[in-house]
Amino acid sequence: MKLTQGLGVVALLALVSGCGKGELILTGQRQDVRDAVIGGTPDEAVSLAPGENRSVPVSLGAARANADWTQPAGNAQHAPGNVALATTPQPLWAAPIGAGENRKHRITAEPVIAGGRIFTLDSRAVVTATGTGGATVWQTDLTPSADRADDASGGGLATGGGAVFATTGFGDLVALDAASGKELWRQRFDAAVTGAPAYDGGRVYAVSLDGAAWALDASNGKVLWTLTGTPSAAGINGGSAPAVDARQVVFPFSSGQLLSVDKARGTGLWSSYVAGERRGRAYATISDVTGVPVIAGGMVIAGSAAGQIAAVNVDTGQPVWTLRDGALNPVATAGGALFLVNDEDQLLRLDAATGAEVWRIDMPYFTKDRDRRRRDIYTHFGPLIAGGHLVTVSSDGLLRSFDPASGALLGTVALGAPAAAAPAIANGVLYVVGQDGRLRAFR
Repeated sequence: MKLTQGLGVVALLALVSGCGKGELILTGQRQDVRDAVIGGTPDEAVSLAPGENRSVPVSLGAARANADWTQPAGNAQHAPGNVALATTPQPLWAAPIGAGENRKHRITAEPVIAGGRIFTLDSRAVVTATGTGGATVWQTDLTPSADRADDASGGGLATGGGAVFATTGFGDLVALDAASGKELWRQRFDAAVTGAPAYDGGRVYAVSLDGAAWALDASNGKVLWTLTGTPSAAGINGGSAPAVDARQVVFPFSSGQLLSVDKARGTGLWSSYVAGERRGRAYATISDVTGVPVIAGGMVIAGSAAGQIAAVNVDTGQPVWTLRDGALNPVATAGGALFLVNDEDQLLRLDAATGAEVWRIDMPYFTKDRDRRRRDIYTHFGPLIAGGHLVTVSSDGLLRSFDPASGALLGTVALGAPAAAAPAIANGVLYVVGQDGRLRAFR
């Protein structure tokens, strides 16, 4: 989830409904949600009181060689655990995937991987399948015939059952044949769907920006059921994806609501909210669940841009603990520990059971250090647990590896371009999409 870019493209529902029509210019004061500080200097607006950092050993389990990375954060629960990767992976190749980023268009989808192919979505609704050697297998443009590629941006990917499922800023959920890229079906919603879909057991789940949760038959796109959550006037381009386990699907909404639904019957089980407000931050006025819900250890853990991370009981939705830090990415969990990058570009380790802080490490924040130019900030994607260490990729163009026990930096690798989205890992290879519209592989 982006702070520098993705958060800067606020999806207003009124504008979404007007896609393809004449441009609507809204009156009123403009507020750039990328601005880090409102009404004061950075030091005045930000109050940090981190505890004393501790180096505490943690057992992450043996690194496993995963063949696929089918959804954001690896699987339907968004909890892949410790996957195989070298501490400082080296570049293998780079391949074009379509259009890169500009002021109007952003890449919001992380790669997904299945069957020896890496699937990506560029900033103009083009899905590309790339082989593990870097060769392009196919490309499919998802732009509706009545629209222009410039009319919308954002979306996400999931794969399963021999298909690739893509959401778009045009308000479509599209299924493509994973082998050929041929369109299998398309479902149009009443609003944009910029967060990634989720796939599980022959069904696809998605959330639209008008506060609706959807379950579709993956074979034909037929709507199986739909529920309405709490809507919000604004959401984030490249929003969160549903999380699914054996019983339920947890939908994240732009209002900060988490809605658990019995996936077989389509009936609500529980509802909870990720509330909070980070004072002095423009982005904190947006309540969207930006830290993709993670189902692990009997809990659902999710974060918001507004300045809170919450862990709730997976069966009841009752709060277990909360933390006054925002999260723009899913937490990573293994060995009773949680790791995350907060909304102020700090890498944290928490105790998973209690939310107690173990350590907190500063990462690069403002792109310019001079006080008067402190506006744009770096975006750090991750962390992932890989090869027994923590991995992040960043818009400053670096891959970083950290020690999970202490948070110490172990090494850096140049990406070749600023990262546009979170990475994916399969068979010991890390794949990341750059803002220049190129997919890069590291091993």
